[in-house]
Amino acid sequence: MRAGWKKARWRRAGWRRDDSSDRGSATVWSLGVIAVFGVVFVVVLALGQAVVNRHRAAGGADLAALAAADHWADGTTGACARADRVARAQGTRLVRCVLVGETSDVTAAAGGGPFVTEVRARAGPPGPDSDLASNSAQASDSIPGQGSVPAQDPLPAPEPSPADAPAAAPAPARVPAPAPVPP
Repeated sequence: MRAGWKKARWRRAGWRRDDSSDRGSATVWSLGVIAVFGVVFVVVLALGQAVVNRHRAAGGADLAALAAADHWADGTTGACARADRVARAQGTRLVRCVLVGETSDVTAAAGGGPFVTEVRARAGPPGPDSDLASNSAQASDSIPGQGSVPAQDPLPAPEPSPADAPAAAPAPARVPAPAPVPP
């Protein structure tokens, strides 16, 4: 057999034998690009799910802590039971609940699998050093029948300077009274 016969057979069948090695490389490159885009898409979805779980856990923990602090008079068992109901209603689960006086310390978790997120929240009355405590004390002074706590300013107010004093407003113009209408 001749060597040229094989070459002719390839041509007759529609196949072409080419010595270039890059034939079909566009398919391989496009499959590689599609795979990279797929991995990036999965990573972005996973990060989005982690962010959603973190926000869900934070909201559930905040509301559960507020519910426990609101029901502190029911005792630790009653307050933590209320916090658990609120956490479940928010799509989270209560991991930890501690009640010290009127202050609750709650940890809630959200998510599943590798994306479980736990968030801690505290709730209770404002402390004596907070601005809310001094504002509420001033407000309770004006309500008759409620005990008052003297408000304490953390820093004394600065003395006003003459440049900061407001300018005197001009005296209002006098408008004459209308004349009586004769009958």
